[in-house]
This record gives sequence, C-alpha cells and structure tokens, in this order.
Amino acid sequence: METRDYLSYIVNEIHTTIVATVDKDGLPVTVAIDMMDSDDNSLYFLTAKGKNFYDRLKDKNFLAFTAMKGEDTMSRVTVSIRGKVKELGYENIPKLFEKNKYMYEIYPTIESRQALTVFQIYEGSGEWFDLSKKPIERASFAFGKENSEISRYFITDDCTGCGKCVGACPQNCIITANIPYVIEQNHCLHCGNCLIVCPMNAVERR
Repeated sequence: METRDYLSYIVNEIHTTIVATVDKDGLPVTVAIDMMDSDDNSLYFLTAKGKNFYDRLKDKNFLAFTAMKGEDTMSRVTVSIRGKVKELGYENIPKLFEKNKYMYEIYPTIESRQALTVFQIYEGSGEWFDLSKKPIERASFAFGKENSEISRYFITDDCTGCGKCVGACPQNCIITANIPYVIEQNHCLHCGNCLIVCPMNAVERR
C-alpha cells in the first residue's frame, strides 16, 4: 500500500479516530474526531472554534491519533498517526459537508456552521498494524516532509545461526536461509524477544 492508501483507508473504512492533544499543563487529552477527507499527503477534519480542542490545536499545532476497525482483537486493523496540523478556515466546510452528509443533521443551517473551521494534517508519520493476517502485517509510512523513523530490530553479522531467536519469535518471521538471519520487518511484532535471547548480542534495535 502507498501512503495515500493508508490515509484513504482511515477516512473511508474507519472514519472516527481517537485524537490526543496536550493541554496547557502538559497533560494528554483525547477526543473522538472524524477524519473527513484525504489526498496523497494530507488528512482533513473540522472542529468548532469554541471547543477546547480547537485551543489545543492552535497552541501546539500537533496531534496524534489511533483508529481501529474490526469486531475483536484478532480481526482488527489499527492505524496510528502523529503529525503537524494547520488551520485552513471555513472555506473548505462546504466540501467536507458534501462528502460527509451526516454533518447537515448536526449543523443544519448555514448560520449554525459559522464557528466551524477545517484543519489539515499536512506532515506526519504512521504505523499500520493488521492482526487479521497470519502472520501479522505491519508497515510504517510518512507524508509531507516527515520521515518514517520507527525503530526496528535487525540481526547483525555477529549472528552464528544458533537459532535461539527463531524459537523465541511469536510470529515465526525470522528467515534462516543464510547467516546472518534476517527479520521480516512487515511481520515483526517489535516484542524484542530476539534481542533478549541472543547469546551473541547480534540483534540491534535501530
């Protein structure tokens, strides 16, 4: 999947996300926010200027959120993003209402929409985690000018092929065809078992 596919999935398949911001005391605050539109490198949502959420966005210009789809843990897809936001204003409100027609029921008149404003998540990084796949599937992505810098586990040339990491891996995602062994990054849980059990200290997190 490309970055635009992850962003589109959030909008069209999940939609409602749990967004975290930070208040004036530096404490985290969460709120449910619908992601209403996306393009190749951005997500768009709206809020009202009278809300505390609006004040927190304007103060830090940053947020993080998690969105989940699935009936239970083992059927669940989770997408998490942290990124920078900027206010676009009222101009895009009609477009978002047309794409999300339920908003007409919440704000039925033009007058009632005057306090609404659109925000754009224009730069960020994210993780995709799919527990419905066997083995699990995970990926990282970035958009805007952000780089995807999520730490991962790697097996170095110090590997002797003893196999202890293989036995400890819950997803059986260590390839043993050659030495050093190789971790399949798109199936790794990032649990760190391989790092803990390796007698040669041949596993690095970087």
